[in-house]
Amino acid sequence: MISALTRLADRSARTPKRLWLVAFALFFTLAGSWSAASPLASSPDEHAHFIRAAAAARGQISGPEVMVPHVVAGIEGQFAETGVQLPEWYRNLPKMHECYAWHEKKPASCAPSLGNSGKTVQVTTAAGRYHPAYYLATGWPSLLVDGPKGLYLMRFASALLCSALLASALVTAAEWRRRSLAVLGVLAAATPMTLYMGGMVNPSGGEIAAGILVWTALLSIVLSPDPRLLNRRLARLGVGGLVLINIRPLGLIWFAGAVVFCLLLAQRRGVLGQVLRRKALWAWTALLGIATAGAMLWASKHPDNSLINTPDSLTAATAAKKTLGNSYTYVKQMLGYFGWLDTPAPAFTWLVWLGVLATLAALALAYGRARESVAVLGMLAAIVMVPVVAQASEAERVGMVWQGRYLLPFAVGLPLMAVLICADRAPERGFPWRRLVGFAAVGLALADVASFYWTLRRFAVGTSGSWVPTHAHWAPPGGWVVWVGVYTVAALLLVVPALLSDRKPAAPQPPDRDAPRPGRHSRVPEPA
Repeated sequence: MISALTRLADRSARTPKRLWLVAFALFFTLAGSWSAASPLASSPDEHAHFIRAAAAARGQISGPEVMVPHVVAGIEGQFAETGVQLPEWYRNLPKMHECYAWHEKKPASCAPSLGNSGKTVQVTTAAGRYHPAYYLATGWPSLLVDGPKGLYLMRFASALLCSALLASALVTAAEWRRRSLAVLGVLAAATPMTLYMGGMVNPSGGEIAAGILVWTALLSIVLSPDPRLLNRRLARLGVGGLVLINIRPLGLIWFAGAVVFCLLLAQRRGVLGQVLRRKALWAWTALLGIATAGAMLWASKHPDNSLINTPDSLTAATAAKKTLGNSYTYVKQMLGYFGWLDTPAPAFTWLVWLGVLATLAALALAYGRARESVAVLGMLAAIVMVPVVAQASEAERVGMVWQGRYLLPFAVGLPLMAVLICADRAPERGFPWRRLVGFAAVGLALADVASFYWTLRRFAVGTSGSWVPTHAHWAPPGGWVVWVGVYTVAALLLVVPALLSDRKPAAPQPPDRDAPRPGRHSRVPEPA
């Protein structure tokens, strides 16, 4: 059975293009299933992102500031929103989730109808200050189809973007000689929360997927140098960086953090010199520099003028203490906290995912060199301390608003770093690596399916309903059985790339003074 799956995996990866198409189809099926099977506006602030995307597609990149009263996390305030001109039914989007969000026992069947009034009116969105690039990429379907169908198509557009980024990351990992381990890192980084946000209209999805691509490309450049693949990897790094930086100002911080940690791992002599001599590096650096300047200019021209009445007792020290105490909650949110953060993944998902991550990190510490172990420990510390510092610095202005997914574009570096250290340093014999990869990949797939089913059940019958929602109060288009089946098949098929056989060592090449000396586990043959 395993040998047959390995042959199937090798056939799917016969060329990078074929593997990319297979990976893209599977990732899109997973993210698209979340798109189709989740109630409209059922994810965090999705109504605001729908409105922002639809307005951007109509050329309304900016708009007048409108102060709107809101209560967020128990804190009252006047929030600065942006006024745009859209069909009147868009005004009903903010109300669609209110009857069941934070009331997990209620199914989504109570959501009101959107209506069909096409009269143009002013609608406000809290996402009006965000960079328009993501919204231009996802809002165009609203010009083709009106009403709920257009909203679902906007979700699919977001899923297309995220799936392309994830497929590129998987192909990059498959270029390693010990590619089954490297591919496992991509699967571990693509948590259920990653796929969920990728299927929603929310910039977090593209941000996280771009973070996975950036980390995979950077780690491949520094830990598995190959002159024949360098330009290709620099292009993937550039594309991922452009998406990451053009979504939110935090993207620049996550990109810089990935560069710092990957430079810490660059131990082979001549690797950096080889990279710096490539014209492609400077071309992509120029593009990233322009994107960074544009993103910073946009942020400076669109400040957040919200007036939030934070309690006097919420000092920086208090916020830091609370955030540190919430560290485990933030980790669980990075793995899977769905809906409006009111639908946690089942315990099975967290146990499996945390078990795989802990195993990979422990093996990296065991086999990595001193500098690599420092990098892994530094990542673990950063995952805990970055939210503490960020929340403490902003608590008095905006309150306790941190969510685990905010850090995920950076935190995905932990499993990727761990597997690539193992692939580069660990001996091939003496440890059942193939068995580890196979069991881990299957476990992650089952944990992913459990999250999807558990969330869909919550929307269908509520958390107090039957474990098998045979009499669902709410059902997605096509029915819940169809989407659970589709998701299960795609998740299990995604295990196949993790069973790729390792590449044979490359044929001896003439010595190159400018090329770094490859390590024992880092050489790969030229791809077909």
